[in-house]
Amino acid sequence: MSNSFPRPSHKEFAEVAPDVYAAMIALGDALTASGLDVELTELVKIRVSQINNCAFCLQYHLNIARRIGVDAAKLDLVATWREAGIFTAREMAALSWAEQVTNCAKHSGRDDAWADLARHFSSSEAVFLTVAVATINTWNRLSGAFHFAPPIPEREGA
Repeated sequence: MSNSFPRPSHKEFAEVAPDVYAAMIALGDALTASGLDVELTELVKIRVSQINNCAFCLQYHLNIARRIGVDAAKLDLVATWREAGIFTAREMAALSWAEQVTNCAKHSGRDDAWADLARHFSSSEAVFLTVAVATINTWNRLSGAFHFAPPIPEREGA
């Protein structure tokens, strides 16, 4: 990466565009208030961030997932969730839907993926899950465009 044309850091972005930043945080707060399972939403945010190659968001949501106790094996295998054999049908429906909505150039919410989602989620949950996917996609685009540095947790003894 060239430093010839510095880009705003995560902190600078929040300072330059405080209303935009606040709106993005408000979306996250609304998702939390929705009651959608936080472990599930973190798995979805991790998977979407993998697809979008967003180091900042991937590390950020891995940090959260570890802190709230998401099963380490699921974090290790979320990239290969179809083959892993450890995800519930509900998690697989959510991950499939997240991939559909994220890869919208290929397929944007195919009927079969929506039908599977509807078998495992209420209408309200499906709406909030879709908002969660849209929100992390927006963060991925911002973080990628500005090359936000990943929030690497401090390591003991380092």
